[in-house]
Amino acid sequence: MSGSDIKSQEKLERYHSLIEEKLKRTLQRLVYAREHLYKERSEYIQLRNNIKAIQESKLEKLKSLVNLGSEFYAQAVAPEPSRIFVDVGLTLHVELTLDEAMEFCRKREKHLKEKADTLSKRAANIRANIKLVYDAMAEIMLEQESFKQPS
Repeated sequence: MSGSDIKSQEKLERYHSLIEEKLKRTLQRLVYAREHLYKERSEYIQLRNNIKAIQESKLEKLKSLVNLGSEFYAQAVAPEPSRIFVDVGLTLHVELTLDEAMEFCRKREKHLKEKADTLSKRAANIRANIKLVYDAMAEIMLEQESFKQPS
């Protein structure tokens, strides 16, 4: 192997390392965070739909199954379903009227969508960077092949 072959091989190894150890891991974390945001957003959409159903039915009291943890459910009765507790973040629950809860859900959904869109753009940039590095690696390999071929 000549000196230029060794340098080319070192470059290829560095590029491969960059892709595997940095870019792909960062991309994985971004995709995971985005999926978490999508899940949280869907929970707020579901809450908003439930609130809408409660408002339309105008119930005097509400019976429901409540998850106590580990998929263990208990029946609960809300004597007056005009106010509910909503998780507003950091495990803080606030008592809101149904209209306030609907407005909070809309704002939270919008905020989560914006954050997810930002993560999607960052993920697209990383994918583009991965492609760029692969293209650079292909160019280096083509140069190696052209030097090896007799003229």
